[in-house]
Amino acid sequence: MIIHPEGWKPAKGYANGVLATGRFLCVGGQIGWTAEQVFEATDFIGQMTQALRNILDVVEAAGGKAEHITRLTWFVTDKAEYLAHQAEVGRAYRSVMGYHFPAMTMVVVSALVEDEAKVEIEATAVLPD
Repeated sequence: MIIHPEGWKPAKGYANGVLATGRFLCVGGQIGWTAEQVFEATDFIGQMTQALRNILDVVEAAGGKAEHITRLTWFVTDKAEYLAHQAEVGRAYRSVMGYHFPAMTMVVVSALVEDEAKVEIEATAVLPD
């Protein structure tokens, strides 16, 4: 259930709060490499799309779906690159997650452990009992 306080402006592309009951799944930070740990994309959008696919793979392996994801925390290395591609970000996000927008936080970091990585995303999902 999406929680949106009365009188607040609409959240665009995220939720301010999500209320859920069920089995709690923590998904470790996923970067834009494949299951074989190979970066096929060197651009932000390609890596973001792969990171989201990786998250969904973990959620599905636990028996869940995109709609069970309640929180995403994004770590990006280049704020300007992210902001310059907002329309593409939205399209790429919806291509993997559909129109499901959980609570989200974005943090700009100086680097990620894998030098080629431009984004890392961690997730929380609550799967039905």
